[in-house]
Amino acid sequence: MANVVRAALVQATWTGDTESMVAKHEEHAREAARQGAKIIGFQEVFNAPYFCQVQEPEHYRWAEPVPDGPTTRRMQELARETGMVIVVPVFEVEQSGFYYNTAAVIDADGTVLGKYRKHHIPQVKGFWEKYYFKPGNIGWPVFDTAVGKVGVYICYDRHFPEGWRQLGLNGAQLVYNPSATHRGLSSHLWQLEQPAAAVANEYFVAAINRVGVEEYGDNDFYGTSYFVDPRGRFVGETASDKAEELVVRDLDFDLIEEVRQQWAFYRDRRPDAYEGLVQP
Repeated sequence: MANVVRAALVQATWTGDTESMVAKHEEHAREAARQGAKIIGFQEVFNAPYFCQVQEPEHYRWAEPVPDGPTTRRMQELARETGMVIVVPVFEVEQSGFYYNTAAVIDADGTVLGKYRKHHIPQVKGFWEKYYFKPGNIGWPVFDTAVGKVGVYICYDRHFPEGWRQLGLNGAQLVYNPSATHRGLSSHLWQLEQPAAAVANEYFVAAINRVGVEEYGDNDFYGTSYFVDPRGRFVGETASDKAEELVVRDLDFDLIEEVRQQWAFYRDRRPDAYEGLVQP
C-alpha cells in the first residue's frame, strides 16, 4: 500500500492585523483538514506583514516567544482540533535583544516538537532582515511527526545548498520553505531552486510565497506556491501569482526510497573531499 501523505500549504494576503490574519489561517487549516490533509504549512512570519521592507523599531512589536507565545499556543489548539501537523513561521523573541526568524513545528496532537531558526539573513533593499533577526543557531532539525520526518528552511535560506543537504542527511522526507519574495528580485529562480534542491537531496519540498502588495513597501509578492517531488516535478499545478490560495496535494513518500535507490546520490557523496567548502 502506497505511503501517501496529503499535505497542504497556504499563500495569503495580509489582512491588516494579527488577529484577523491568524483567524484566516485557522479557517484555511480547517478547510485543509476537511479535504483530508494531515500536515499544513504557512508563509514566512505568517501572522504579520512583511515588515522587513523597512527598518523601524516599531516592528519589534510583532515578536513573541516560541513556544510559549500566544500564536504558537493557538496553533497547538488548532493542531489538536484538526489532527494535523502545523508548520508555524513567526518572529521570535528569545530574550531582550535576541530575535529570530523562526518556524515552530507542532505535531498532530498539539505537541510542540521544536523549532527552526533561519540561518541566512539578507540585508538588501526591501529585505532589511539583519535589522531585526540574529542568524539561526540551533542547526537544521528534522522533526519526527505524525506524517513522517519534516524539516524547515526559510526564504533566503533556499539560495544556500548546504542547509538543504543537511536536512536530507538528517532524514527529512518533506521540507517546508516558507518565503516572502517579490517579482523583480528572484522570480526567475523560484521554480528552479526548490525543484533542484528536491532532486539533489531526494525529498519533497513545499515552497510557499506570500501574495500581493503590503503596506510597508512596494514588494509585489507573487505567490505561485507549490509542492515538488524528489524527481523535481511539480505535484499538481502551482498556485496563483495574484490571489490567496490553499493548496492541497497527495505526496507519495514511497517515491523517496525509489529515487534514492535509482539515483544513489547519497551513496556517491564524497564528504572526505569537501573540507574546502567549510573554510571561511
